[in-house]
Amino acid sequence: MLEKIDVFDFNLENGKHKKHISLFYQTFGQTIGSAPIVVINHALTGNSNVTGKEGWWNDLIGKNKTIDTNFYTVVAFNIPGNGFDENPENLIENYQDFTAKDIARIFLEGLFYLQINEIFALIGGSLGGGIAWEMANLQPNKIQNLIPIATDWKATDWVIANILVQDKLLNNSDNPIADARIHAMLLYRTPESLKHKFKREKKLDSDLFQIENWLTNHGEKLKNRFKLSSYKLMNHLLKTIDINKDTGDFTKVINRISASIHIVSVDTDLFFIAKENRETYEELKGVKSNIFYHEIKSIHGHDAFLIEFEQLNAILKPIFNKQKQQKYVNA
Repeated sequence: MLEKIDVFDFNLENGKHKKHISLFYQTFGQTIGSAPIVVINHALTGNSNVTGKEGWWNDLIGKNKTIDTNFYTVVAFNIPGNGFDENPENLIENYQDFTAKDIARIFLEGLFYLQINEIFALIGGSLGGGIAWEMANLQPNKIQNLIPIATDWKATDWVIANILVQDKLLNNSDNPIADARIHAMLLYRTPESLKHKFKREKKLDSDLFQIENWLTNHGEKLKNRFKLSSYKLMNHLLKTIDINKDTGDFTKVINRISASIHIVSVDTDLFFIAKENRETYEELKGVKSNIFYHEIKSIHGHDAFLIEFEQLNAILKPIFNKQKQQKYVNA
């Protein structure tokens, strides 16, 4: 069930003041306060519906699954303005006023309201992972396990450049959502993935290539379920990810975070490229003992975190099973 928290008198990072922000969320599994907390941050076109009917991470979250709702309390917030509540009054038009850090602060306000003082695991994919990095930076002692997936602690020049292309499409195209989505899919997948899927074949009784039909359908489907203002906001937030901007000393920032950090990359990611995350790990492993690097092997690129569930489950199970086993040892 979708629930709401009212956030009042919120100052954005740019100094602007918001009298009221509606923060929508869902909970799954055990009652808050009775079990370890797992917070899931959604990606650009995602939402709080992480498991159950139409749950986008059903392969990972649910009864007797890796993130076992028999044992954990799962909390998932919606980024304000993502439109999942279907109330047009809650959409955000001034999208450039917000940053990933602002969203992280709003999520932390939500956790405070829910009286959640300790998080066993904070997980996010893509944009959600960047927001998770920001949350850990803001509350460095609140989280036991930080698990950013197919993301980074900062927006690289490559990410910023592609966000600019997306923003131009969203503001200048006659069919903005569909056209921007077509471009984005070429970042979320790889040439090998498309070759494997389509083999240069054409639609039956048509001159249209299957790849063209697939991309067009992706664009139209998103246009039918996603609001333009939501896409503009989510896209913009990606370029604002940067936990280092306030200090300029990355090692100092990371050393403040007490959580075990499990960086999960995709070897073929064309958006948040794995090399950047490997460099982060190599830079930090000598100064932080509880930082770990995991890599999903896939032909599918960035979207592998929504496809390669067998590998992702294998990465996450030791983290979550250890907590469950500890309960039985102490029982």
